[in-house]
Amino acid sequence: MSTNKIRLSVLDQSPVRKGVTAEQAVQETVELAKYTDQLGYTRFWVSEHHNTGSLAGSTPEVLLAYLASQTTKIRIGSGGIMMPNHSALKVAENFRMLEALAPGRIDLGMGRAPGTDRITASMLNPSNQFREQDFIEQLYELNNYFHDRGDPGTPQLKIRAIPQVQTTPDLWLLSSSGQSGLFAAHFGMGLSFAHFINPFGGPEAIALYREKFKPSEDMPVEHANVAIFVFCSEDEEKIRQHQSLMDYRFNQFEKGGGLSPVNYEDIKNVEYSAAEQDRIKYNRYRVITGTPGEIKLKLTWLAEDYKVDEIIAVTITETFEDRLTSYRLLAEQFDLRD
Repeated sequence: MSTNKIRLSVLDQSPVRKGVTAEQAVQETVELAKYTDQLGYTRFWVSEHHNTGSLAGSTPEVLLAYLASQTTKIRIGSGGIMMPNHSALKVAENFRMLEALAPGRIDLGMGRAPGTDRITASMLNPSNQFREQDFIEQLYELNNYFHDRGDPGTPQLKIRAIPQVQTTPDLWLLSSSGQSGLFAAHFGMGLSFAHFINPFGGPEAIALYREKFKPSEDMPVEHANVAIFVFCSEDEEKIRQHQSLMDYRFNQFEKGGGLSPVNYEDIKNVEYSAAEQDRIKYNRYRVITGTPGEIKLKLTWLAEDYKVDEIIAVTITETFEDRLTSYRLLAEQFDLRD
């Protein structure tokens, strides 16, 4: 696979950096969307997280409307809408409205996890039973709502998702284990594998998805991509410090203490136990860092391993300038503007 065929996209979680307010974090997401639109990125996805002070992205359906108004070419979407928190009808109406605002430029990426802890999830949707079958039924209902149909004898036959627009968002399922890949294949949806969450099993999950894929009226051929934490810099010391910060964040999260904004000075002298060092080694597979030339090679290998032509970069940095620079260097390495 030649590098000039690799498309790059963005997943942004509106990270709240140390010393920055949530309002500023959201504005940084807006600026990043406008910037990556100009750089030639394929899509810009935003996430849904709840009850965390370190990520300000809680309502992608609201944020996407504004991002669509601030961009011109890049596809705008969710990475993802956490379906257990929502009714299928409300998701369909949200994304039909987005299609009305930006026809043909909207992606609906969906996950079957709540994007938060169980207590918060139960507050977001008190009727949530955390059942796999509920998720499958939601996907079936969504397809019906987007095509103004319902099974005879069901209430859905009498309900229409408003506004009734002519276009349909591209539907994607997010997966970190492979199970949702089978659902995506069955329903004829795209598959995005979250390597940044689980660095193992992804190529096999995508291969199985392709093998089982059933064409749908909206997606006649399969589409797959892979999302990974990425940081690119021309400064090797910045790369080292960034990796140290990511090591700390992963360890902080896995200890269950929640994530708090930190910078390198806060964590540079932290010492880890042998067990924590083992986890650091594992978690480093979730991240690709390097200088521009190194990044190009590493991401090309990743694309070849997954046999995909699109990589979604997730970048959280100590400064916003470093975030912008990383995405610019990536765009230059892969000639996105050509």
